[in-house]
Amino acid sequence: MCEKDLCAGCMACVEVCPKRAITIKDELRHYNAVIGDSCIDCGACHRVCQKNHPAESVEPQQWYQGWANDKNIRMDGSSGGLAMALARGFVQNGGMVCSCVFVDGKFSFKFADTADTLKEFAGSKYVKSNPLGIYKKVKEELKKDEKILFIGLPCQVSALRNFVGDKLYNGLYTIDLICHGTPSPKVLETFLQQHGYKLNELKDVSFRSKGIFRVMGDYKSIAAQGTSDSYMISFLGALTYTDNCYSCQYAKLQRVSDLTLGDSWGSTLPRDEWEKGISLVLCQTDKGKALLEHSDLHLEKVDLNNAVARNHQLSYPSIKPEKWNVFFDGIRKGKNFNLLVFQAFPKKCLKQMIKRIFIALKIIRGGGGITYRIEIK
Repeated sequence: MCEKDLCAGCMACVEVCPKRAITIKDELRHYNAVIGDSCIDCGACHRVCQKNHPAESVEPQQWYQGWANDKNIRMDGSSGGLAMALARGFVQNGGMVCSCVFVDGKFSFKFADTADTLKEFAGSKYVKSNPLGIYKKVKEELKKDEKILFIGLPCQVSALRNFVGDKLYNGLYTIDLICHGTPSPKVLETFLQQHGYKLNELKDVSFRSKGIFRVMGDYKSIAAQGTSDSYMISFLGALTYTDNCYSCQYAKLQRVSDLTLGDSWGSTLPRDEWEKGISLVLCQTDKGKALLEHSDLHLEKVDLNNAVARNHQLSYPSIKPEKWNVFFDGIRKGKNFNLLVFQAFPKKCLKQMIKRIFIALKIIRGGGGITYRIEIK
């Protein structure tokens, strides 16, 4: 389908195939689109593949930092709540929003057209999501002259643009999220199983609250309360991503979407604003400008050079760690997840282990995880 071991798992080829001849093989460290015997060589899969045919990317026209004016939206957001505020503004103007949700143990996509149903989209998902089934639905709604806002990863936005085509593109609005890389859901399942949890039995999974990163299952910390866990240490260390992420063609300033959202790391705004959450937004198109104008946001100018310097995914992909193969070989052999992460990042893991001991001895209080704050000195 595309170059071996570099499939992003966007699922567009699976959905476009008229003979259902394509399956995605998840091997944890690689995804591959495998074409079966029923293939009729129509070429539809190749044309829609975002790896083979990335959508046109353009330079940002405007760039800001800011947050949702609604205090509740800002408080519930991973950073400044811009994604939810933009989504709410879109549905209030008669559109529908499509984004990722966690339902029945899967990170899939669905539509929302009310403020209440938008709540399911809240929170960052640090795992590879599955858009299968949503491409045709988006295209069907666009044919009805509906306006659709799609929020997803750059590779998913690119695949959707290919799937929809130029004739229906005017009704499609897109937001891509600045992406470090994504692990297979099987990596998350392996971590959870080690701690006595099953992904398909959880009703809610979250990974982050503002600058604090840790996995929460059904609103409880998976690891010891007050510290981060090996899943987030490995994720933030770029250890667990599928191979394609380390050569991502979308890790650059030119973007394939109308708007790009991320964190405004290194913001010079007051500390109390940072603690409440500040988002970074890049605007590439007139449709992006319209999204900003019709949403209840507080926006301020931001130094683009500083924003790029503090978000390397706007310049280059994540770098594959030396222990990447060791980690995945160990997972395949059934070795302890925490031990494999410790071997890759001993200092980071020791710091969290010491913190757990101090919490148990009541020397310090819990409540944190790995906290990231980048300041300009």
